[in-house]
Amino acid sequence: MTQDLFQFLNTSFLTQPVWIWLTFISIVIALLAFDLGVLHKDDREIGVRESLMLSAGYIAVALIFGAWVWWYMGATSGMEYYTGFLIEKSLSMDNVFVIALIFTYFAIPRQYQHRVLFWGILGVIVLRAIMIGLGATLVSQFSWILYLFGAFLVFTGIKMWIIADHMPDIAQNPLLRFLKKHLRVTQTVESNAFFIHKPDPQTGKMVRWATPLFFALCLIEFADLIFAVDSVPAIFAITTDPFIVYTSNIFAILGLRALYFALAAMIHRFTYLKYALSLVLVFIGSKIFLVGIIGKIPPVISLTVTFGLIAGGVLYSLYKTRGASG
Repeated sequence: MTQDLFQFLNTSFLTQPVWIWLTFISIVIALLAFDLGVLHKDDREIGVRESLMLSAGYIAVALIFGAWVWWYMGATSGMEYYTGFLIEKSLSMDNVFVIALIFTYFAIPRQYQHRVLFWGILGVIVLRAIMIGLGATLVSQFSWILYLFGAFLVFTGIKMWIIADHMPDIAQNPLLRFLKKHLRVTQTVESNAFFIHKPDPQTGKMVRWATPLFFALCLIEFADLIFAVDSVPAIFAITTDPFIVYTSNIFAILGLRALYFALAAMIHRFTYLKYALSLVLVFIGSKIFLVGIIGKIPPVISLTVTFGLIAGGVLYSLYKTRGASG
């Protein structure tokens, strides 16, 4: 029995032994359980200070995990993990703009926003696993697909630059129109419930109603799926190791959802960040095509350029919007 368990734990799964994957999953479950079961058992508004402290905790865990990756898997893997983490963290910040719009559109009180984001994380973990697993399979079977990823990233980066000032119209979202057509929805939030039972206004029969909280959750999941179409190819352009791709993705998303409540209060200060993110996508996409000309670009250069572009975008945004009020 012991020998069989040992063999199972050391069986390779997506380039890494099973025990490494189980360790990572255990860390994520522990973080989520501590977040919901200890820190946020009750629905309450999360302040900027708490948001920053919680995010700092998530980032610390992510950085420590990256240090372990560096030690166990080597410096190259460690650098690729940190680059992937930084890219996903930065691209996900753009998602904060959309999440804020969704909460505003549905008039979700701040004390219930953490509940929506928390359950949204569970969906993200599953969706990203499916997308990354599919991407890893495609890359292993068809190496040329990396060039397709590269071209897509360059195109997306250029498109992001052109429409940087455009804000999505939540009311015209196709998923929202579909949900409104097929589900009964209450006009206002019903405490922290996603669904409630109340009489049908025509028949008087007790029926199930969705609440704005559920609609907000669905749209946030949909938004993350759209953003993943950009971020997943971007990290595959850095490394094709699905373990590094997935772990850097999940740790970045966990921390950013915690940071949302601080970022949402100062979104107006990051006006020019989208331009920096568009340059990051173009750079990462171009790297794939440069391999055949100048060889593979070292991970340290990718990390340095990515960090420089994002830091420049943040600092320039803060400079241009100094003195602006929320």
